[in-house]
Parts: sequence; structure tokens; C-alpha cells
Amino acid sequence: MTDAPSSPLMPQSGVIDGKVHRYPLRVFYEDTDAGGVVYHANYLRWFERARSDLLDVLGIDQRASLEAGTGLYTVAEANLRYLSPARLGDTVIIETWAESTGRVASVLRQVALRGDVRLCEAAVKVAFISPEGRPRRQPEAWQQAFATLEPIAAPAPEGPE
Repeated sequence: MTDAPSSPLMPQSGVIDGKVHRYPLRVFYEDTDAGGVVYHANYLRWFERARSDLLDVLGIDQRASLEAGTGLYTVAEANLRYLSPARLGDTVIIETWAESTGRVASVLRQVALRGDVRLCEAAVKVAFISPEGRPRRQPEAWQQAFATLEPIAAPAPEGPE
């Protein structure tokens, strides 16, 4: 029998590093096919989990918003590109950043990494909707939170080259 932990166990959480949210996970047997390779649909699950954690880290309480009747985010579009397989026992980091933030929707970029190896890339458009499922303007504070994750655009060159 083992002793109880001295402090309560907490679920894992990601961190924001500059303009990127990083979310760690480990590949378990349930994530893989019979060959020990991650099943392709699990990247969608991992990306969703990382985006949910991102909202928590940004202080966005989707549950409170839903219960208050304000609305919630939903995926409007997802495009994935598979690059290299993850395998049983791997440590994977999901990186997420905002490509653009609009009044109703934001486009997020995500990449699954094993060390420096890019496993899967995604562009995900999330839209804010009312509880009835209609598009609705994102709360201003939420738009600003996403905007903090947008890359700084390089200034356009001046004059002809």
C-alpha cells in the first residue's frame, strides 16, 4: 500500500510561452493501433484538449459562459496534415497559437511535436455561437486574449524593390 500524496493531485496543464501555448501529453496504448502507432483521429482529440486547456490558461471559462447563456466555441473548420507517426510511450507537445482573431471566429494553428519532429499540423477555425447554435460576437475580453497569441506581423517593405 502506498501513502497518500501530501498534496492533492491536479490534472496536467499547459503553459503560455510568449505567443505559444504548449500542452504536454504522453501516448498511451488506447491512443494507438495494433502496431503501436497513434491512430490518426486521436490528433483531433489532442488538439481539442490543448485548445480547451488554452482557454483555461487564458482565463476563459467556457462552462460559465454556457451556463449563463452567453455562448461557447465550436469548431467550424479543421484541416490536418500528418507528417510523422507518434508511437506508444512518446511524449508529445501540442503547440497552439492564433493566426487571426475576428469578431465571431478565430483561426488557430496547432502542431504536435515529439522533440523537434513535427508529427501533425492543423489549422482550426473556431466560431463563437449562442446556446441556440447561431454565430455570435465573441466577448471582447476573449478576443483580446486570443489576440495576445497572434504573431507580430513584419512591416511591409516600403517602396519598389
